Parts: sequence; structure tokens; C-alpha cells
Amino acid sequence: MSEADGMNYAPKGKPNPVVNEGEFIIAAAGLDHGHIFGQCNGLIEAGATLKWVYDVDQTKVDNFLTKFPQAKQADSLEQILTDEEVKLVAAAAVPSERSALGNKVMRAGKDYFTDKAPFTTLAQLEETKKVIEETGQKYMVYYSERLHVESAVFAGQLIEEGAIGNVLQVTGFGPHRLNAPSRPDWFYQKEKYGGILCDIGSHQIEQFLFYTGCGDAEVLHSKVANYHHPEYPELEDYGDATLLGDNGATQFFRVDWFTPDGLSTWGDGRTFITGTEGFIEIRKYVDLATDKGGNQLYLVNKEGEKHYSLQGQVGYPFFGELIKDCINRTENAMTQAHALKAAELCLIAQEKALQITK
Repeated sequence: MSEADGMNYAPKGKPNPVVNEGEFIIAAAGLDHGHIFGQCNGLIEAGATLKWVYDVDQTKVDNFLTKFPQAKQADSLEQILTDEEVKLVAAAAVPSERSALGNKVMRAGKDYFTDKAPFTTLAQLEETKKVIEETGQKYMVYYSERLHVESAVFAGQLIEEGAIGNVLQVTGFGPHRLNAPSRPDWFYQKEKYGGILCDIGSHQIEQFLFYTGCGDAEVLHSKVANYHHPEYPELEDYGDATLLGDNGATQFFRVDWFTPDGLSTWGDGRTFITGTEGFIEIRKYVDLATDKGGNQLYLVNKEGEKHYSLQGQVGYPFFGELIKDCINRTENAMTQAHALKAAELCLIAQEKALQITK
């Protein structure tokens, strides 16, 4: 699987440890999606010590160990869960299995860091809420399109500083390259991946809540389609949705699997943020037909027009904050309520979606 299709997206930033070697021990389990590399790399750059890796598929473990040779292969998941040194388990299991795995991890007294989407049904969400309350452990989510993109991180900093006033509207585009032959079987089974709005739509809804400061939102309209892949009848290759936040801010987003082969990366992800005093455009992964690369941000406000090229300039503070949150039982990286609300809304958008047929 190539990094170009987004499956093995694992950005490298500037190492900025918040703990010493051996002070915060982590393990990896459930290696079904390549995002596990980004999850672990982010934590290691923030100072975490990777002790264990486990998966039932030896090929996946071998591939993981080529990138993280410091890890030891566990004989079972139980070996990780009974190791008192391990404080957090990172996982990128099949989406429909993420909730059950997380519940097991939390009941073992460890925090859990899962790839998105964290659930495929609202019943899973409700069960995990109960386990969080029972155990006091964290169920954190790797919403990588904001947390592991420097231009998206910088946009949040600008908004916090008041650069565009109060945010009124967020428009997001999240196209991905399908690269169909490289995908596992579960990718084409809706019960296992949850649908396009549940899956890659989760990135978009999380960003909306974060940039607008909404605690909740209503899904006004959503729709999904399989326009061009009849050989995969359960695949949704297109989806979009419109949301209204509890503070009056609105969102429209579109996600799809139609990135053409001629694009230099796996998707032309963009975010447009409109405020009362200005606007921001984020060109996350590519600046079309230029040699600038990704992580380009454009800001316009009363002071004029500004362009920022942010590759290697900002870093990824989420991971260090998450480690400190796990140690101190705080919520600075991301609140539990925010992580779960983004998940809930993408499930509602999926459930309500109009099914488009040709």
C-alpha cells in the first residue's frame, strides 16, 4: 500500500518529547488500516515508548516492525492488556471492530487511541459511552485530517487568536484515491466500514465542530451514492452533508473516491473557513499545478492577504497533549465529549442519508 493513496498516511514532524524515554509506554494492536503508522509515529515523536505490537496477521506485524523495530511482538492481546507498564493502546482495527476492542482495552485499565471512524453504529457508541463512564479511561480518536496536518493545526491557532473573528461557515472537500486493487475486502463491506459519511466524512464533521466551537449540531441533509463502481455494490463512492451548529454556524462538506490518477497525491483536501472578519483557505496535501507542495494556507482579513507555506513549520501538538492528558487525566488535546460528538454526528448523517441511484 503506497502512502499516495492515503492508506499509509504517516506524517513526520519535529520530535518534541513531553516525557522521557520509558516514562509513557504504549502498544499497538489491530493493524488493519495503515493509519496505525501515523498514530504511533505521532506519539513516538512526542516521547512515547512503543513496547508491544500485536495482530493476528503475521504479515501486518512484520510490516509494522520494519517501520518500528523497537517494538516487540506480543503473543496475544492479553499479553498487552495485562502489562501494567502499558498506559495506552493505539489501534486501527476494521472499523466495525474498533468499539469492542476499545471497550476491552479500557476495561483493562488502559487508555485507547483508535483510528477514525471510531464506530459504525449508534449502538456501539452508546455501549462505549457506558464503558468510559465505568472505567474513567479515555477513548481518543485519530482525526488525522486536522490533527496530523500542519496547515489545519495552524488554522486553528489563527482562529483562536481571532484572525477571522467568529467562524460562521466551514466548507470541506475530502476526495480520496480509491486504488481499488490494494484495498482489503472489508473496505467494500458496508457493515464493516460503515459508509462513506461515517468513514471519511468523520474528518469533516470533526473539523467543523472544532473550528466553529460547536458542542453539538443538527444534520440538515445528507446523501450518498455509488456512481461509478457497480463491481463493488456496497461501496459508496460519493457523499455530502449539511449541518447546523448549536451556535448558528453551518457546514457543507463533500467526500468521494474520485481522485484521478494524474493528481500528485492521494487527494486534494481543502477547507474553507468564513468568519465575521475574514476567511481562510487550507490546501492540505497539494497546491495544484505548482511546486509548493501541501500545507498551504491563505488568510484574508482587514490587514490584507497572506499566504503561509507551513510544511515543517508547525508540528503536531495533539500527540504531546494527549500523552500529558493520559498522565494528568486532563482534556487539553481533545475532550472526550468532542471526540464522541463528531462520531455521533457522522453516524446520524450516514443513517439519514438519501440514497442516490442512477
